[in-house]
Amino acid sequence: MSTENAPGAPPPAAPPPVIVLVRPQLGENIGKAARAMLNFGLTELRLVTPRDGWPNPDAGPAASGADIVLAQARVFDSLAAATADCTHIYATTVRKRGVSKPVLTPEDAARQVRATAGRSAYVFGAERSGLETDDVALAHSIVTVPINPEFGSLNLAQAVILLAYEWSKGEALASPPEAPLDPVAPHAEYEELIQHFVRDLDAAGYFFPVDRKASTLRALRTMLTKTGWSYNDIRMMHGIVTILGRTPRSR
Repeated sequence: MSTENAPGAPPPAAPPPVIVLVRPQLGENIGKAARAMLNFGLTELRLVTPRDGWPNPDAGPAASGADIVLAQARVFDSLAAATADCTHIYATTVRKRGVSKPVLTPEDAARQVRATAGRSAYVFGAERSGLETDDVALAHSIVTVPINPEFGSLNLAQAVILLAYEWSKGEALASPPEAPLDPVAPHAEYEELIQHFVRDLDAAGYFFPVDRKASTLRALRTMLTKTGWSYNDIRMMHGIVTILGRTPRSR
């Protein structure tokens, strides 16, 4: 028996948003946008009148393996057609004159996407000109990224990745596996290495003038003990110092 409308049943999860690129110019940028999407679990890409047509041979290499996104990409003649099945449309742009829309941050938009029944779309404009006023008029909300006012230039893939990342925070995406670090070596190992340095440096005449030997040793000790080296790191340094102190082999 279906529990879709049963009292107390949790509402169905909102589907992932689609990414719509309006009049994208370069296949390379489409590929980079696809890569950004797949990094954060988005796979549905829609293209509105790409300048150089579709498929584009420059998209694949730039996608760096996000082939599933490119293979499933759909092309539309208009933004209205590309978003016809969407219940909420977000225009990523600065606020346009004559267009009054709610303005959200990427975080706010992601939260709203998850709370909205039906399909949502993030819409991005062409690389040089962005979205036209008529494109923004079709949207329900505007998404604007807080950015340095002295340098507000984002490329297409950067804009896509910012919105995709905020949406992904609610997903169970796996973090890269953590490689455990070697434990820090005990202080006795540091002392042994320091004395190894001192012996070889002394033999090489490094401590000159003699009256500065104490301060030089202090500086050497400070440098070596603040590194957090592991036992293996210190063993390697012993080997380096030993090799440097040997007479070079004849070749």
